[in-house]
Amino acid sequence: MKDLLKKLSEAHGASGYEENVAKIMVEELSLVSDSVEIDKIGNVIATKGTGDPKIMIAAHMDEIGFVVQHIDDKGFIWFILIGGFYDPTIFNSRVVIHTVKGEVFGVVGSKPPHLMEAEEKNKPIKWNELFIDIGCNSKKETENLGINIGDSITFDQSFRMLDRDTVTGKSMDNRVGCLMLIELMKRLNNPKCTICAVATVQEEVGLKGARVAASKLKPDYGVILDVTFGIQPGVKDREVNARLGKGPVITYVEAGGKGLMADPKLSKKIIDIAKTNNIPYQIEVTHGGMTDGAIMYITGEGIPCISVGIPTRYIHSPVEVLDIDDVKAGIVLLMKFIESF
Repeated sequence: MKDLLKKLSEAHGASGYEENVAKIMVEELSLVSDSVEIDKIGNVIATKGTGDPKIMIAAHMDEIGFVVQHIDDKGFIWFILIGGFYDPTIFNSRVVIHTVKGEVFGVVGSKPPHLMEAEEKNKPIKWNELFIDIGCNSKKETENLGINIGDSITFDQSFRMLDRDTVTGKSMDNRVGCLMLIELMKRLNNPKCTICAVATVQEEVGLKGARVAASKLKPDYGVILDVTFGIQPGVKDREVNARLGKGPVITYVEAGGKGLMADPKLSKKIIDIAKTNNIPYQIEVTHGGMTDGAIMYITGEGIPCISVGIPTRYIHSPVEVLDIDDVKAGIVLLMKFIESF
């Protein structure tokens, strides 16, 4: 499981550029599903089982990233953001630019502190003042490497084990959900209902893939797999109460009601299952952050949905941290939930 998570985490796929991740998902899901397809927008849809109800289980493939906007005369690359960032997390990062000729590595640079005035040092870092240095000295040199406006850019960050079963890496949001989709389909034997495992695109820029997939599949129920906030210094206990290693998180309310409002019957059902089977779980409501469920549950005539999240620290950074034990418990809980139908 860790090897597959490493493979998924280190794959590159900013919103709208998910092809590399989709390739992994197709390869893995084809081994354990009745059918696999890629729809017109790029969602990977794997199906297993027949009969009612039809349950759509969604996890998004995309990660936050950047796109080349401009190459200046000195060969430096300027970019725009794709997805939500806290600007200081970009500062001095290593990145990969994905070109028609292959990967080009670079670093995010800024003015040296030695040359800054006092007021410059004290002002917040802004993304649009940062640039990417790939070691070239002219626009022509940069373009000769195959770099063009519109190329996607992602963090250059390796997967690492920390203490116990805790891991860190980029794009755990939401490659861990993709891992759970694959593991779930592996373990489902002759389900008595229809399971549609959907690896969605463009979640980070407006939940777009989930809308398309839900419109196409018209499921009876939806389950969203994603990350959620984990306790860490700097956040208040009343804002975040999910701890790493204490089980997956069932979310009742996302983004103060602007996101998913979980179906009460499904929420009670999955919590009862967790209690009956002694599966650790946690509960949360949030005033920030949305998942694919925010759009799925209001698609068509409405789809009752729940969200199962993995507690994760430093979300939307290149060093996201989570506990594999929560992933394992989440998979078991989902298995029992599906079997209950």
